[in-house]
Amino acid sequence: MTAIVGYARTSTLEQVAGFEAQLRDLTAAGCTKLFQEQVSSVAKRQQLEVCMEYLREGDTLIVTKLDRLARNVAHLGQLVATLKAKGVSLRILGLGLDTSTSTGELILNMMGAVAQFERQMMLERQREGIAKAKADGKYKGRAPTAMKQAQRVHELATEGLKRSEIAQRLGVSERSVYRALAD
Repeated sequence: MTAIVGYARTSTLEQVAGFEAQLRDLTAAGCTKLFQEQVSSVAKRQQLEVCMEYLREGDTLIVTKLDRLARNVAHLGQLVATLKAKGVSLRILGLGLDTSTSTGELILNMMGAVAQFERQMMLERQREGIAKAKADGKYKGRAPTAMKQAQRVHELATEGLKRSEIAQRLGVSERSVYRALAD
């Protein structure tokens, strides 16, 4: 028996209304099983992993919006490949997209390609802007925050603290502590 499975996610606990709206829309779309979590897209999303494991051939995964599911184009590609290998279709309610049709799959692939192109163009413009700012003497890069604390690193080291303890206390990486001590 095939299942219609929903996945809902918000980034924070404060987004209650958006979360409730997702659950309502997924239920209205006929989802019989719901996976839900309130975590950032960059955090470990355990319920998404459980959901992906739960899905079987012939099932349909439904999300309200693409950004509720995938972090970026590469992540979307991985998820879609996994779903396809399992014989699971994907529906994105906000886009009216259904990958169980050849047109839906085509549109999803085209959207992914356009998003990837936009990302590459943005990075290219960013590199050009940085190069111009450097040439104009306006860009010096990020200020080295750990080296500003080099004196404190040396003090804590002479007090006998381990490098890992120094890093934790000052909120810097251990590598930064090693660099500060090497100077």
